[in-house]
Amino acid sequence: MFKADDGGAVGLRPAISVKEESSMAQIGYADRIKMLEAPIGRVRCVLDTDSYNEIDDQFAIVQMLLSADRLDLQAIYAAPFHYSPLTENPGHGMELSYDEILRLLTRMDVKPEGLVYKGVRSYVGPEKVGRDAPAVDDLIARARASSTADPLYVVAIAAISNVASAIIKAPDIIDKIVIVWLGGHALEWPHTAEFNLSQDVGGAQVLFGSGVPVVLLPCWGVVSHLTSTVPEIELHVEPHGEIGKFLAQRYKEYTDDHVGWSKQLWDMAPVAWLLNPDWCESVVTHTPVLTDQVTWSVDKTRHPMRYVYRIHRDPILKDFFLKLKHKYS
Repeated sequence: MFKADDGGAVGLRPAISVKEESSMAQIGYADRIKMLEAPIGRVRCVLDTDSYNEIDDQFAIVQMLLSADRLDLQAIYAAPFHYSPLTENPGHGMELSYDEILRLLTRMDVKPEGLVYKGVRSYVGPEKVGRDAPAVDDLIARARASSTADPLYVVAIAAISNVASAIIKAPDIIDKIVIVWLGGHALEWPHTAEFNLSQDVGGAQVLFGSGVPVVLLPCWGVVSHLTSTVPEIELHVEPHGEIGKFLAQRYKEYTDDHVGWSKQLWDMAPVAWLLNPDWCESVVTHTPVLTDQVTWSVDKTRHPMRYVYRIHRDPILKDFFLKLKHKYS
């Protein structure tokens, strides 16, 4: 858990400059509300993931691939992360995540060619610099092939650096994509210094200031009870194929003490919203301002976003368990 920086009299820095805002695509209110509704039919989507940072990204990837009847997963992007001593820098974290994605796909007999892309090696940062990467280029191309009426859904379960870089480099895409992001904490939380958000505060400020449609799933206070236990994983995951064994291994090796222990699987929540919005209750509200102190600030004149305020843990995991069993039994 990162601690919010409460030292110094740092003012609120705009997420996007006036010049940048003027170049952004404009979305009418009715179109924006329509884009924030749960999609109907099969959903074209991409996934942005720091899959080596935690164990829940792996579950999210597998659930997406097992849900091809609902989700048309067109690309997986490796996102940067830095967590000492696990990684040397954010670029090293991205490389480790890329390799982890390949390990998952191998166990599911899914070919990575044309599906998996390396992401940026540095954060957007407080200077809000768009970074270069194959993932950024791919996202821009897929977004430009989409439209307001048929947007591309970007499931983001990591630092938002790849997505923010694409928005900075190609601001015309914001009316063609919907970002479904697990990031920050509940709007009423004392701070929002959650790992994904804290990794790249500047990138998150770009996201919330750009005007792109966002579905926000906060961690503490909302998604925080999406957890499982070793007995549940051993019963419903481990017996099912090489991928089941791999997921169970990742889950159990996280700690040596499994007594009275449960582990978060938070990254499954954005996938769940696309699979069935009834599992993730939400409202449309004003997009918050993300301050440099890593807290939420309120401005009721800002554009709306969709805010998930409650999730239903049981049907999310039941969906995953049954799909895994059906595929690998």
